Amino acid sequence: MLLRGLTWLVLFQLLGTAINHLFLPVLPGPIIGLLLLLGYLVIRGEVGEPLNLAAGSLLRYLPLLLVPPAVGVMVYARAIAADFWAIVGALVLSLILSMAFTGVLMQRLARRHTLESEDGQ
Repeated sequence: MLLRGLTWLVLFQLLGTAINHLFLPVLPGPIIGLLLLLGYLVIRGEVGEPLNLAAGSLLRYLPLLLVPPAVGVMVYARAIAADFWAIVGALVLSLILSMAFTGVLMQRLARRHTLESEDGQ
């Protein structure tokens, strides 16, 4: 079962990489593969046992996947320090924009939910 789930994950990544090379060089192949997998799972309506088992097995090793980016950050510490205020400004601006967007979206969803519950009564 684990091998079947891993095969599905690799298949979608390869499909995304193929689409990346043939049609859409702007997005990375694994991201396209993840979006295709998401679409497949939404259409299917459930996550099968093999895919669930494979994902659970890979999640145990997620901290190991975060070590190389952390090392990369430390290698470029001087370059990051040189552009420190630009990075901080971009992070703060993106935080403010994402919080505002999330707040507006949550208000609209809550309003829609109350309207649907009033219509259902």
